[in-house]
Amino acid sequence: MWNTFDFPPPAGYTSQSDLLAFAFRAVSLRSPWFRSLFSPAAAVEFAQQLALVAPVLLFSMVAHEYAHGYAAFRQGDMTAYQLGRLTFNPIKHIDPFMTIILPVMLAFLGGPIFGGAKPVPVNPRNYRNYRRGDIIVSLAGVTVNVLIALLCIPLIIAVGMLGQATPELLRPMFVLQLMFMQGIVLNLVLAAFNLIPIPPLDGSHVFKYLLPPQWSLQYQRIGAVGFFLLFALLSFGRPLVNAWMSPAFYVTRVAQQVYIPYLLPNPFDA
Repeated sequence: MWNTFDFPPPAGYTSQSDLLAFAFRAVSLRSPWFRSLFSPAAAVEFAQQLALVAPVLLFSMVAHEYAHGYAAFRQGDMTAYQLGRLTFNPIKHIDPFMTIILPVMLAFLGGPIFGGAKPVPVNPRNYRNYRRGDIIVSLAGVTVNVLIALLCIPLIIAVGMLGQATPELLRPMFVLQLMFMQGIVLNLVLAAFNLIPIPPLDGSHVFKYLLPPQWSLQYQRIGAVGFFLLFALLSFGRPLVNAWMSPAFYVTRVAQQVYIPYLLPNPFDA
């Protein structure tokens, strides 16, 4: 339901910790990096990075929400279908506040950038089995994100082989490879982030069933302040977030070992 906004780190952000910090922290108007964007070269580089990341991130967010709605449909809830949310049209999934206003506002305030697409409406009371349906629907989004990340690996390899076989397609194939590489890390980070057991994140809908009934009720009430808890975690809990995200970065490293032999040379340096 919630998603982070991740951009490729500028020069100097080389470690996993720095990468994660850049992914979850806002671009403060007071920061030297933000001021560096006013230089023409840095502005062009940022625009290029954004052009690579934005389509991948938008597709990943839409796929995440579509998966929730489709899973609910299969579990007996027609709400998302009846409201026209079972679509890959991104306009249907963009929330003016969560997708646009909140990330921009946090950037200006210097906090961590995070937000989300418009949550797909579901009615758990329509599920054929309430508990089973709630778990399946909650995990559908992160499952799709993981599948997209894994699918990007053979796509990188296939695009690399095509680019090597047809030199005239080298430039577009190189760009596609970069986008698929972003797709791996973005979707793994989205999946891991949404599994954080803080309401209203998807992981909380699974974690609550591991608690005794009375504790579960109290735990679900945390959702009223979940936004502030997430903000605090991303602002001050960097070691915890690093540890939580470590499986996502491990899978990213393993994927790199698989596709690196098929990476195309940068044709724009020629």
